[in-house]
Amino acid sequence: MKKYLIVGLGNIGSDYANTRHNIGFRILDHLVKKEGLSFETQKLGDVAIYRFKGRQFILLKPSTYMNLSGKAIVYWLNKENIPLENLLVITDDLNLPFGTIRLKTKGSDGGHNGLKDTQDKLQTINYNRFRFGISDAFSKGRQVDYVLGEWTPEEEAKLPERLDKAFELIKSFGTAGVNITMNTFNGQ
Repeated sequence: MKKYLIVGLGNIGSDYANTRHNIGFRILDHLVKKEGLSFETQKLGDVAIYRFKGRQFILLKPSTYMNLSGKAIVYWLNKENIPLENLLVITDDLNLPFGTIRLKTKGSDGGHNGLKDTQDKLQTINYNRFRFGISDAFSKGRQVDYVLGEWTPEEEAKLPERLDKAFELIKSFGTAGVNITMNTFNGQ
């Protein structure tokens, strides 16, 4: 059975649960709820196993806090013997309009501390990342407040459809491959 490590980036604790920065956790929570699964607290994170079409998706919400995500990612890649090309890291992106999806196979951290730590620990920029747009609708000097702020009622109303789309992207990543998935979902 082919294995994939799907990592949703976020911060642990109820203070962060509904923030924009925690969209990685939220996407995995959505998938787990839809499939009737549950997370189990394990070393360096909460883990759930999702099986689909002969694939095993290990869903990881690191407990290391956003800025130290790479430690948990490396641990689970090694523990489960998952090749780097089967890693997908889900993160928020200020440079994309709200709800926009972009899958990339490599790139810079874009100023995102979770991706920066992941890149440092993996010692490469060549890993798959799924960026979920949170927009940049904040005034100068308010970026941290915005990213760690909760969704607006308008955004919250649109999230269920976006979360369903994110779930479809994850399944496609494991079954159709990264290139077909990029062509199908990028920009949606």
